Parts: sequence; structure tokens; C-alpha cells
Amino acid sequence: MTTPRFVSTSPARLSYTQTDPVPKSLGRDCGRVPAFPARPRGLSLRLRSSPVMAAAGVGGNGSPSAPGDSTGSSRIGEVKRVTKETNVHVKINLDGTGVADCSTGIPFLDHMLDQLASHGLFDVYVKATGDTHIDDHHSNEDIALAIGTALLQSLGDRKGINRFGHFTAPLDEAAVEVILDLSGRPHLSCGLDIPTQRVGTYDTQLVEHFFQSLVNTSGMTLHIRQLAGKNSHHIIEACFKAFARALRQATEYDLRRHGTVPRATRLSEGVDNKLRL
Repeated sequence: MTTPRFVSTSPARLSYTQTDPVPKSLGRDCGRVPAFPARPRGLSLRLRSSPVMAAAGVGGNGSPSAPGDSTGSSRIGEVKRVTKETNVHVKINLDGTGVADCSTGIPFLDHMLDQLASHGLFDVYVKATGDTHIDDHHSNEDIALAIGTALLQSLGDRKGINRFGHFTAPLDEAAVEVILDLSGRPHLSCGLDIPTQRVGTYDTQLVEHFFQSLVNTSGMTLHIRQLAGKNSHHIIEACFKAFARALRQATEYDLRRHGTVPRATRLSEGVDNKLRL
């Protein structure tokens, strides 16, 4: 696999900006990209505040807005990732309404991303082309890497969010529990037992690989545990629904935090130690 060209926009600013580098282990380079495919090059994004955020007194990218401040923007992440095998464009609005516009070249993955948008109340845009004539591996991985990076962008400074999420979703005979922490420390524990090798054309081994890739770039701690299930489709869909709900919980605002970052404060002999997530 060749080194990808990995470019992204920063939603916290209304112009093109250089984003923080992705971990070297992933071999990603950052550059610049237009705000949206339909928008002519050179135009800036005008981001609007969500009613939920306005009610919570929260401005753009997770920062609480000042009293009387009506200029806050939604929390949006946008990424383009281009390799020899794939061309991926992802945009996520954490303060959306559950709108999905996904075309990945993998029908079952489109269906799962629809669940992510619908149950997380995120707006999710994914357009991808790849070497699916070989198999779905490269597209599945690169889409997840881009989603994780877009999520990292959209979280911004993370001030005021719940940080933790926990949800158990049933789907007929299947039930899957998801616990996550937007800690900045990537870790995945995946306890899925999917009985068949494929659902449609989708290789079920790619489910864990999807979440591992997303965890790597988003810096999320994620635990997935299957409680019940015999039908592969039901198990995977319950997993994505539980993930969407847990992520929604973690990214929503806790008004009692008053815009602070949810992390521990340690006191030693009257002196504050460094805060850490």
C-alpha cells in the first residue's frame, strides 16, 4: 500500500487551516481540502449554531459561548483521504439531525453508517471509491480512519461534553453493549461472535477492523460486548446502533460542567497537579 495523501479542514475556523498531524504510526500526511465538494474552491464555510447548542450556551467546536454570543458554530469535522487503493471524503456534524448521505461502494457498510447517523443524531456524509473489485478491506479501513479523524476534529477542545458513553442495543435475538470514553487514548476491546463469514457481500471480519481503525484516529477507548445473538446481520446492526447511542451520549453537553473539560483534578499539598483526561 502506498503512503496516502490525507487532507482535512478545520471546522473551528472559517478558512483553510493546517490540522494537527495524525500519529506517525498511521503514516498520514495533512494538507488542505475544500470545505465541501459542491462548494467552489476558495469559499469559506458559514457554520450555523444548532438549537441544542444554543440552549446549552455552547459555541463552536465544544466551547461554551459567551453571554449574548450568537456566532457559535456546529461541531463539524471534514476529511479527505486519498491512497492508491481508495478515495474517501467524510464529513460529520455532531449537532445534526440524523441525516445520512453515504455511498461507500459497500452496500452493507452504507446501511451501518445510516444507523450511525440515525441513532446518534449526527449528520454523516461519506463518499468513497476503492478497489472493491478485489475485496472490501481497503475501503472499509480507509473510511473508518477518515471517520475517526473527522470525529477528532469535530470534538474540538471537548469542553463541556459528557466524555463517557454507555448503551446496550437489542435487535430481535441479538443484544450488544458498547462502552466508550473520549479520552484521547486509543484502545479497542471487541467481543463479537459473528457466526457467518459474510453478510451479503460484506466480510464480517471487517467489523472489528472498522472499529479498530476508527479508534486509532479518534483516540477513543471503546469496549464492545455481545450479550446475545445468532443472526450475523442482527449482531452487527445492534453493535452499530449501540455505538451510535453511546457516542451521542458522550458527545452531548453536560450543563453542570459549565464548559469545563471532564477530567480529574489532583491536589497535592495545596498545589494543583496537571489535569489529564
